[in-house]
Amino acid sequence: MFDKLDQLLNTSFNEMVEIRRYLHQYPELSFQEVETPKYISNYHKQLGHDVREGVGGRGVVATLKGGKPGPTIALRADFDALPIQEENDVPYKSKVKGVMHACGHDGHTAQLLVLAKALNQLKNDLSGSIVFIHQHAEEYAPGGAKPMIEDGCLDGVDVIFGTHLWATEPLGKIQYTTGPIMAAADRFEILIKGKGGHGAQPHYTKDSILLGAQIVQSLQHIVSRRVDPMDSVVLSFGAFEAKNAFNVIADSARLEGTVRTFSEEVQNNVIKEMEQIVTGIASSFGADAKLNYYKGYPALINHPNEGEFVKEVASTTPGIEEVELMRPQMGGEDFSYYLQNVKGAFFFTGAKDPNVDEAYPHHHPRFNIDERSMLLAAKTLGRLVLSTSIK
Repeated sequence: MFDKLDQLLNTSFNEMVEIRRYLHQYPELSFQEVETPKYISNYHKQLGHDVREGVGGRGVVATLKGGKPGPTIALRADFDALPIQEENDVPYKSKVKGVMHACGHDGHTAQLLVLAKALNQLKNDLSGSIVFIHQHAEEYAPGGAKPMIEDGCLDGVDVIFGTHLWATEPLGKIQYTTGPIMAAADRFEILIKGKGGHGAQPHYTKDSILLGAQIVQSLQHIVSRRVDPMDSVVLSFGAFEAKNAFNVIADSARLEGTVRTFSEEVQNNVIKEMEQIVTGIASSFGADAKLNYYKGYPALINHPNEGEFVKEVASTTPGIEEVELMRPQMGGEDFSYYLQNVKGAFFFTGAKDPNVDEAYPHHHPRFNIDERSMLLAAKTLGRLVLSTSIK
């Protein structure tokens, strides 16, 4: 069946590209997806699949039942876009002002839809069932995975696989791992309340900017001095707001940033250290500061056997030239919730055009993919399904 699957996908590649480009022109933000789930649902209904709409909010779950008994295998693709104004000069450029598919979710959806069509044509020979999970709101925590799981998208599922088209890795490469692959992605804000005053009379003030600067510097010591060097931690600031006239000392300031970890123990220790530093420095200034910490997606950790299985299958997939054991990424992904509930694995599919020296990264206004990567991702996912059903 492997050759037949490849043939079906090859002949449907143009359709895959058409779907991706259509979705690219009409992107929808997280938790605001309306037309995209309708499009996905209609596609599956035309194939005769059992379809559930509005799963966990805006998700779509379609089920294909094979002709023989066997395991239930889930495949997941996300379909939300980002609040970015596209700068690519392409015929399929986004028609929605300030919204763009800048992370490849249009490609994820297109490849899964066409793979579903191909597998549908093999259904009489398939063992078990295939659940196609089309997830909304991956880009914005709390995300769509958790409510979809709570709404039953994994009920009866034995194993799940997913992939991310990765624009900075070469076309023809698959990256896999048998453990942590992406980090827990948390957000924090620090609210500082000091005492403002004239810039010429700092001795009458409690300078919130100076206090904020000390906090920024001191929190970096958590990574370098309070965490085991063998544990990976990122603590980064993305915002420091204290707008005033040039000669006015600010009475308040707001800082915002992110923490990335792989271990829940390390994560909790970092939170504890942050609270001590923030309140301690504020107290030394005679001011007030509050840490608001928001846990995001947990770390994405592959199950070892399924991670190794991805390697085995990808190594035999036509068009895949390299299968690489990857280092964990510090980015976040709510596929982590699926793997907390059932066994499975997530992997990266290289999507960099070999004709460009350096690809624009994800979440960049000129992000794009080599569309042939969708075909390779679909073939790999399809072979994972067929190989699992054969086991």
